[in-house]
Amino acid sequence: MSLKAKRKRNMGIMIICLILIAIVFIYPVYLMFMNSFKPFGEIVADVLAFPKHFDLSNYTYVIKKMDYALLFRNNVIITVIGIAGIVVFSSMAAYMLDRKDGRYTKIAYAIITTPMLIPFQTIMITLLKSMNVLHLSGSKIGLGIQYWGFGIPMATFIFFNFMKTVPKELDESVTIDGASTFRTYTSIIFPLLKPVTVTVIVLDVMWIWNDFLLPLLMVNSNNQTKTLVLAAYTFVGQMNTKWNYALTAMVLTVVPSIIVFSLLQKHIVEGVVAGAVKG
Repeated sequence: MSLKAKRKRNMGIMIICLILIAIVFIYPVYLMFMNSFKPFGEIVADVLAFPKHFDLSNYTYVIKKMDYALLFRNNVIITVIGIAGIVVFSSMAAYMLDRKDGRYTKIAYAIITTPMLIPFQTIMITLLKSMNVLHLSGSKIGLGIQYWGFGIPMATFIFFNFMKTVPKELDESVTIDGASTFRTYTSIIFPLLKPVTVTVIVLDVMWIWNDFLLPLLMVNSNNQTKTLVLAAYTFVGQMNTKWNYALTAMVLTVVPSIIVFSLLQKHIVEGVVAGAVKG
C-alpha cells in the first residue's frame, strides 16, 4: 500500500472515530431537546421515541413559572461581571508577569496559577463564611466578583503563554515616545490579545452561565437573585420529577450559551492556532 493510500485510510478512520465521539456527546442533547416537546406521559412511555406532535405548552408553562426574563437578566449580569473582571485582571497580570521577568515575578506567577489545582469543594465552606462577613452572599454582583477568584488563575495562564508571542520591542518603541506602562497595555498590547481574549470569554461564558454549585451556595435563598440553572433544578424532586418541565427548563437554560459558543467557536480555533504558530 502506498504512503498516500495509507494516509487516506488513516484519515478515514479518524473521521469515523470523530463522528462516533460526536454522536456520543450530541445524543443526550438530542434526547433533551426532543423530550421537551412531549407531555409527561409520553416521556414515561418511551423516552427514545420521536414526539407524536410538537407541543409548545411545556415552554409556555416553564417560561411563566420560572419568570424566565428575570432569571435570564440575572444570568447576564452575573456572567458579564465575572467575564469583565477575569479578562481585565488576568490580562494585566499576564502582561506584567511577562514583561517584568524575574525571581519575584516567577513566584507571583506560581501563586496566581496554583489555585487551578485546588478543588472548589475544599474551600466552599470557608468561602461561604467569608462572603457572609463581606456581605457579598445573596448578591448577583457579589457572585460575579467571586468568579474572578476562580477564573483568573486559568485565564492568567492562558494569557501569559500567549503574551510570549507579543514582541517586547513594541513596548520599547512606545516607551520611547513617552507612553506609560498602562497606556502601552491599553493601546498596544490588549488589542493584540483579541484572539486569546475571545477564547477566554467563550470558555468562561460556558462555565459561568451553566454553573450550579456556586450559585446554589450564594444566591439560592432569594428568588430575585436565582440563576436559570437553579430554577431548572426546582422541577427535579426527590419523590417525583416533572420530566417534561425539567427538560424544557434545561433547554431554555443551555441554549443561550450554546448559541454564544456556536457564533464564536471559530475565534477559539484562531486564538489557539495564532499562539501555536507564533510560539
